[in-house]
Amino acid sequence: MYVGTLSFDLLLGDVRSLKEKRSVVRPIVAELQRKFAVSVAETGGQNLHRRAEIGLAVVSGDTGHLTDVLDRCERLVAGRPEVELLSVRRRLHTDED
Repeated sequence: MYVGTLSFDLLLGDVRSLKEKRSVVRPIVAELQRKFAVSVAETGGQNLHRRAEIGLAVVSGDTGHLTDVLDRCERLVAGRPEVELLSVRRRLHTDED
């Protein structure tokens, strides 16, 4: 069993309130869940209206499949015009870790 995680540090565009922030972050989280069947949530920066951290996890029995899903998730977030992807942290874990 393999577990892959991604942590995205995002700078949000023209956002002036936490309510506007939610209207940007929620669709990204929902699209990742819907398209890739991953576990995903906003995991940091909840009190900052122009920054967000989104965490994502995937479980698979095959590292190739795991890497492919993580790559596609990263491309989806990087391609969103309303956010700037500042950094991505990727980790792969095995059941022996």
